Amino acid sequence: MTYNTKQKDLILNIIKGYKHSFTVNDIYEQVKYNTGLTTVYRLIDKLVAEGTINKTIDENNKPIYQYLDECDEKNHFYLKCDKCGDIIHTDCDCIESISKHMLKEHNFHTSDKHIIINGLCNNCSKEAK
Repeated sequence: MTYNTKQKDLILNIIKGYKHSFTVNDIYEQVKYNTGLTTVYRLIDKLVAEGTINKTIDENNKPIYQYLDECDEKNHFYLKCDKCGDIIHTDCDCIESISKHMLKEHNFHTSDKHIIINGLCNNCSKEAK
């Protein structure tokens, strides 16, 4: 299915503006006079399938999303804070050895573009102490 480029560009620009996670309704509230809710859902699903945004489930069992900036670095991955939802972009050679380990020991091919490691960021870790 093809999406109206104007609608897609509008929604993608809104998504890129979110520093933390968002819901479909967050996006719809900003485009509801120009775009239907079904179109927003379809575009979000397409962006998840493409790997442009990440979908997770929050503590209330509701889907939430976050934009993943594109990066051409081979050893790029993301650190996602479970408390504040912040995503930290990281370039580090250690991910290569983890990927090799996953393949050798677990017969699992990692996606170099979208490896996400969950935990607590520095600020949230300090607050927890």
